[in-house]
Amino acid sequence: MRTVLALDLKDDPALIAEYEQHHRRIWPEIAQHLKQQGVTGMEIYRLGTRMMMVMETDDAVFDAAAMAAATDTDLRVRAWEELMWRFQAPTPWTPAGQKWVPMTRIFDLSQQQD
Repeated sequence: MRTVLALDLKDDPALIAEYEQHHRRIWPEIAQHLKQQGVTGMEIYRLGTRMMMVMETDDAVFDAAAMAAATDTDLRVRAWEELMWRFQAPTPWTPAGQKWVPMTRIFDLSQQQD
């Protein structure tokens, strides 16, 4: 399954540069955690301070609630999330207490008729 999520960065060029530097080579434990949770692919794009994540998951393995629980109990993953929150900011539409929020697909070329 493909999920597209959005999140903002704090509007500070130095923080944005540091955030991008962290993502050039994420901690090995983070990559392992994602794969164990059924994430088969992940890309993050940025325009200004707005970010978009495209996450591919294996439906037979991935469970968002289980991933959140694993994130809460793994000290290294929690440390990564706390570090990332130093750079991140919720979008204006993000519910309190959340970070990445799903975007709504409004167009799919494959569903268009010729």
